[in-house]
Amino acid sequence: MNRQVNILGIIATILLFVNFVQAQPVVPQAPPPYPDTKQLNKIVADLSEQLSLSNEQETQIFNLFIAHFEKVKARLKSGRLSPKEMDALESKFEKEVTSRLSKKQQKLFTAYQKRIRQQTEPQPSANQWTRFY
Repeated sequence: MNRQVNILGIIATILLFVNFVQAQPVVPQAPPPYPDTKQLNKIVADLSEQLSLSNEQETQIFNLFIAHFEKVKARLKSGRLSPKEMDALESKFEKEVTSRLSKKQQKLFTAYQKRIRQQTEPQPSANQWTRFY
């Protein structure tokens, strides 16, 4: 009898724990902070080094970055941006940048973007994969 009560107690505890864990609210992911002027200068300087930008191109691209983030901020103030809308803004920004680059610089820019995306995308941890083995 005692053993049955212990087993029932353990099962009840496990069920309560599982129920509690599943009931935790999902916290929405906040958008990343916008880069400030200092960070944008660093980004454009890095781009300039990678793409061999002229002074005029540096200025134009810096201004495109400023305008892009201002558009995003304004759109977010009026409500949430869907992933589709964000992709459209990003695509427009990339087209505006590439239109100011030579063919060689465009290829370098594409490679630069790929490298940056690989660095910023979260990599799966070893723990995530252990459940599959």
